[in-house]
Amino acid sequence: MRKKVTLKQIAKELDVSISTVSKSLRDSAEISEDTRQKVQAFAKLYNYKPNLIALSLKNRKTKTIGIIIPEIVHHFFATVISGIEHLANEKGYNVIVCLSDESFDKEVINMEMLANGSIDGFIMSLSKETQQKKDFHHILEATSQGMPVVMFDRVTNDIFCDKVIIDDKTAAQDAVNFLIYKGMRKIGLITTVDYVSVGKLRTEGYLHALQQNNIILDENLILKIEDIDNCTSEIEKFIKENDVDAVFAVNELFAVTAIKAINQIGKKVPEDISVIGFTDGIISKYSTPSITTVSQNGISMGQKAAKLLIDRLENDEEDEFYTTEIIETHLVERESTI
Repeated sequence: MRKKVTLKQIAKELDVSISTVSKSLRDSAEISEDTRQKVQAFAKLYNYKPNLIALSLKNRKTKTIGIIIPEIVHHFFATVISGIEHLANEKGYNVIVCLSDESFDKEVINMEMLANGSIDGFIMSLSKETQQKKDFHHILEATSQGMPVVMFDRVTNDIFCDKVIIDDKTAAQDAVNFLIYKGMRKIGLITTVDYVSVGKLRTEGYLHALQQNNIILDENLILKIEDIDNCTSEIEKFIKENDVDAVFAVNELFAVTAIKAINQIGKKVPEDISVIGFTDGIISKYSTPSITTVSQNGISMGQKAAKLLIDRLENDEEDEFYTTEIIETHLVERESTI
C-alpha cells in the first residue's frame, strides 16, 4: 500500500502551487484540463484524501479552537490571542495558534493541518499574500464542510462568515481630523499597499479627512510600504524629502520609525512634526516621545471572536445569518502630538 501524501507534497512533486493542486482536485475551471488530470492521477496513485472530509463528522468535538494569524511580533495580534484564550478557557476550550508568516501557501497548509480532526473551528486574520491573490478557496472548503470560521481585523467580503473588525476608515479619519484641528495642513501618510485591507481603509479615512477640510491632496505625501519588515530606508527617505508638519502612520512600527527619521534630520517631535500611530501597543507607550495613537482593543476583539465561534459551535441549529461585530476605538493622546 502506497504511503499517503499531503497537499504540499503533491505540489512539490508536480512543481505547481498548493492552490493549483487544491483547485485541480475540485475540478476548478480555472485550471487547465491537462494539469487537472495530472494532479488527480497523482493524488489517486498516492491515495490522497483531503483532510477536510473529517470536518463533516460533527460528533467529533475536540473542544479546541484553531487560530491563524499573519505574525506574532506585533503587539496587536498577541493581545487578540490573549483575548481569545481567556474567553475560550472560561468556556472549556483550548486553543492552537499557527502563523501564516504573511504567506498564502502557509495559511492553506495550516488550515489543512488543523482541519484533520484537531479542532472544531477557526479564528483567523488573513495573510497579506492571501489578500493580494484574492484566493479564498481553502476557507470556502472549510465552511462548506460545516466548520465555522470567524475572521478578525483583516477580513474579506468574499467569504460569508462571522467577523470582528474596527471601523478602520472612521478611526483614521478621526485621527487626521485631530491633527487638522491642531493646525496641521501638510500631513504625511505612511501606509501599506492597497491590497492589505486595513491599510486600504485607513488610507481612505486619511483622504476623506483631507477632503472634509478642503485640503488639496499632495500624492507625494503618501508613502505605501510593500515590505513592512524592511521599511526603515523608505520612511527615512520620505521624511527627508517631504516638508510635513505631521505624520499619520497606519501602525506603530511605521510611527516609531518616522519619529527616528525625524530626529535624524534634526527636527523634533512634536515641536516641528506631530506623529500619530495606530494600535496602542507597548512601543507606543514606551517610545521617546510616547506616541499618540488610535487604540485598537485587541483583547476585546479576541473575546468577541471567541464568543462568536463558540456560540456557533454550541448551537445545534444551522444559522445562515452571520454577524459583523465592530469594536470601538478612541484616540490616546501622548507626547508625539502638540
